[in-house]
Amino acid sequence: MAAGVTFLSSGAVLVLEIVGLRLIAPYVGITLQTNTAIIGFALAAIAIGAWAGGAAADRRDPRQLIAPLMVAGGALVVAVLPLVRFAGSVLTGADAGSVLLLAAVAVVVPAALLSAVPPMVVKLQLASLADTGSVVGKLSGIGTLGGIAATFVTGFLLIAVFPSSGILVGTGLVTVVAGIAVWVLLRRSSGQAGRLPAALLLLAVAGSLLAAVAPTPCEEETAYHCARVVADPERDTGRVLVLDTLRHSYVDLADPTYLEFEYVRAIAAVTDVLAPPGEALSALHLGGGGATVPRYLAEVRPGTTSRVLEVDPGVVEIDREQLGLETSADLDVRVGDARVGLAAEPAAERDLVVGDAFGGLSVPWQLATVEALESVDRALTDDGVYVANLIDHPPLSFVRAELATMRQVWPHVLLLARAPVLAGEDGGNLVAVASSRPLDEAALADALLAQDSTWQVASSEEVAAFAGDARVLTDDAAPVDQLLTPYGAPGS
Repeated sequence: MAAGVTFLSSGAVLVLEIVGLRLIAPYVGITLQTNTAIIGFALAAIAIGAWAGGAAADRRDPRQLIAPLMVAGGALVVAVLPLVRFAGSVLTGADAGSVLLLAAVAVVVPAALLSAVPPMVVKLQLASLADTGSVVGKLSGIGTLGGIAATFVTGFLLIAVFPSSGILVGTGLVTVVAGIAVWVLLRRSSGQAGRLPAALLLLAVAGSLLAAVAPTPCEEETAYHCARVVADPERDTGRVLVLDTLRHSYVDLADPTYLEFEYVRAIAAVTDVLAPPGEALSALHLGGGGATVPRYLAEVRPGTTSRVLEVDPGVVEIDREQLGLETSADLDVRVGDARVGLAAEPAAERDLVVGDAFGGLSVPWQLATVEALESVDRALTDDGVYVANLIDHPPLSFVRAELATMRQVWPHVLLLARAPVLAGEDGGNLVAVASSRPLDEAALADALLAQDSTWQVASSEEVAAFAGDARVLTDDAAPVDQLLTPYGAPGS
């Protein structure tokens, strides 16, 4: 019983930690700060619970506390789901306050209660001081094994099969049932099980009922995101792909040349000047989203071959089922990390590489470094172009660092954005364009106008001045989330 209780209590805390991140992501996004907050609060709860549990075990018979703590902890694991969803409707946004508050709501109390159980079990197992080391070491190891098992089973299996809500409710109810079973066994064996308040059982039931009716922004849960497709009320065939808190892609089901987002029109303008009109290109897309740009290229440049590297299989499924994506030999979608996919690309075959991958508001750090950009350059032909969607707000520290990093790889780097953004007075989307040969800036400006865009072109010289002495990002040092000023969205 001691081993089972320790294993389950420790495992439930790790399930809560992993799923808690997914639970708060639809409201505050997925950033390094979000991960840090969840992990930090989980560790704090474990420390508080273990300390308090050990102290309580010295003052009162642990047999009277273990079952109530398990039932209370399990009930609160269930209750966390509606609590976060109701709180998330108010605490929305990537600011530090919202992130910290939602993370605390998601993990602290249930994790602390469940973490108080193992030291109480240790107390009961200590028959003599001579056995202290072996008992503490054994149960500590069992608790760690429970956390490891929960981590791998949740990350590799449960999240792929069940929604986050189902995992949380299931984990909570299993813990509640186990607590009741422990109470019954202790009561029969020693008569020292104490009371099991009915209010705790009612909390588990009420939490389950509230979980069923709590508001959720998710239409579908993918392996990485809370996703939904929203119809454009002003355009019958327009659809917006929303991932967590962000409008990631706009797709017109009837007209692939209709580009709603300004940054997409800027990317399209770059593709328009790469070759004579109608000439096919070979393109690689880092990040899929709604596959708006690959569809545009297929329409305006028949015969173009595009390969899309998208890390989230759920997004690809949504593209096919709700956004009308049809893959073929000319439009190939591969599921996997874009950095890994880059390493497998043949050298000097791509006329165009489009970087439009985001983890929350930031470009995944592994795609922003010199080493990653060197892989992009290797995949490009001598006349090929890399175009990247970036997001930042004043003081634009991330964009400056990324431009400095690009300038380490390519001699010619341009920047496309609204005038206030280029002036450092505002933020939002910016599009960086890098190449080994100079691009015709006047032709690019004309292409932007043709795409009904008011964005301007900053020359290589202006980009050099704009980047200034910003740090160059490397695989060894790429603090992307810390450099970024998080306000806005990819579709802004």
